[in-house]
Amino acid sequence: MLVPSLVFAALSLGAAARRPQASPSQYDYIVVGGGTSGLVVANRLSELNNVTVAIIEAGGSVFNNSDVTDVLGYSLAFGSDVDWAYQTENQTYAGGRKQTIRAGKALGGTSIINGMSYTRAEDVQIDNWELVGNKGWSWKSLFPYYKKSEGFQMPTADQIAHGASYDANYHGMKGPLKVGWPTGMTNTSVFPVLNKTFEKLGVHYNRDSEGGQMVGFTVHPDTVDRENNIIWADTENGDAVAIGVEVTGAHGVQEVYASKEVILSAGALRSPAILELSGVGNPDILRKYNIPVKVNLPTVGENLQDQTNNGLSWAGRETWTGLATFSALPSVNQIYGKNVTALASFVKANLASYAKAVSKASNGVVKESDLMTAFKLQYDLVFKSQVPYAEIVFSPSGQSFAAEFWPLLPFSRGNVHIKSANASQIPAINPNYFMFGQDAEAQVVVAQYIRKAFGTAPLSGIVGEEVSPGLDALPEAASNSTWHKWVNANYRPNYHPVGTASMLPRENGGVVDTELKVFGTKNVRVVDASVLPFQLCGHLMSTLYAVAEKASDLIKESHTA
Repeated sequence: MLVPSLVFAALSLGAAARRPQASPSQYDYIVVGGGTSGLVVANRLSELNNVTVAIIEAGGSVFNNSDVTDVLGYSLAFGSDVDWAYQTENQTYAGGRKQTIRAGKALGGTSIINGMSYTRAEDVQIDNWELVGNKGWSWKSLFPYYKKSEGFQMPTADQIAHGASYDANYHGMKGPLKVGWPTGMTNTSVFPVLNKTFEKLGVHYNRDSEGGQMVGFTVHPDTVDRENNIIWADTENGDAVAIGVEVTGAHGVQEVYASKEVILSAGALRSPAILELSGVGNPDILRKYNIPVKVNLPTVGENLQDQTNNGLSWAGRETWTGLATFSALPSVNQIYGKNVTALASFVKANLASYAKAVSKASNGVVKESDLMTAFKLQYDLVFKSQVPYAEIVFSPSGQSFAAEFWPLLPFSRGNVHIKSANASQIPAINPNYFMFGQDAEAQVVVAQYIRKAFGTAPLSGIVGEEVSPGLDALPEAASNSTWHKWVNANYRPNYHPVGTASMLPRENGGVVDTELKVFGTKNVRVVDASVLPFQLCGHLMSTLYAVAEKASDLIKESHTA
């Protein structure tokens, strides 16, 4: 396993630095993490003349691994040697046990084990990035980068018959990422059944959700066709300058040097740990492990946000084949109906006390005022802008019809921090699932909404009895406490962690600026999900490709300046 850390040359970086060292290598740019974002950046930087780029990745190439390449094989690679399978801390508010967060350990990162779903975000969500002080980061400015990364494949007549639809204005045709619908889509009978059912529930058909308006029932496309310390220069004053990366592997430690920049793309659960191991973070945490403080940046590793996932399933009255890409994204009004006013009042009344609780849990590192700003924006997204409240993904397969779901914008906030100065030790990951009680209640209400959908014609006509959890375990008249017990016993992480190196003004808890440079450094950037300040309604992959494309242009501009 490769374990990178940034190297500041004047520092001794613990036991790892005393091991036998291989001869150093020199590059213009070093990208730490060969995942979704890192490979985009490395590819774009390689377009520059006379520029060298090194990618440091713990995993290898998996192009010949059928668990990865099988488009019908979602979850086959879970628990294998290409899955980090991160263990969280015991979840105090959500069942008291550890959870496993899946993340890809290979070239391609988590894109090698995810569900391939290509969905973007609501335009107002991206606009919120600019509202909190990130000038130049809005839907209008990011949308061209979504298109730049995309090589859209127009659906065939057969795919259109199965429900595929698109608006050409929303898509890029020349990008490297192949986006389209699978060749073998689910039986043509399923699309009209789901569409008519959700029309009855007030959730209208959205022919293409990639233009910034996601609410509705849709047939989304997929992406188909297709650790360590920083080394720092010896500076007494001013911003810290990284000169390379120290990589710990099976054969000792190797120092790889960068003449221009180091770009961290190790993901929201590892990039903050690399910063902390390199002396960038909360001094209280760094001193606890005798790591010299290079940059005092207390919010490194804070603001962790992830969604929680659950599912129900029914027996089928027919046999289904092919790959399903059906999803419903209802708003809070569509799910709660006449009860939404009471919910909005409850959430609004509890934001201040929850901000206080989160701040206290961080020992005051995250300020209440900054949390209130974030929570108010999130409240407005849900109750005023009416962005999708949950995603429900339908999977008819064989003689089973399953529905997997997750509320999209949880208020709960956690953190990820190192547990020692040993770069090989996995950091402590604590998402604090269900810390805000309404997040658990959302799981309950969405599950009940799915039951309602499966009990609505014409969907009710093609399924039989509920198999999981089943009416014996959860009767129609089950109490709220019984539902909550089921949620706590059966939920899992959704594997969409964000926010641990947030792009925000430094005085408001930010870790990187609008050029994705780490505050207090001259040439260290973070380009991955950790810089997203807020959770999104879409799957992260498409937005991470767009962010990486924009970051690549920012780096290129700096290179030629």
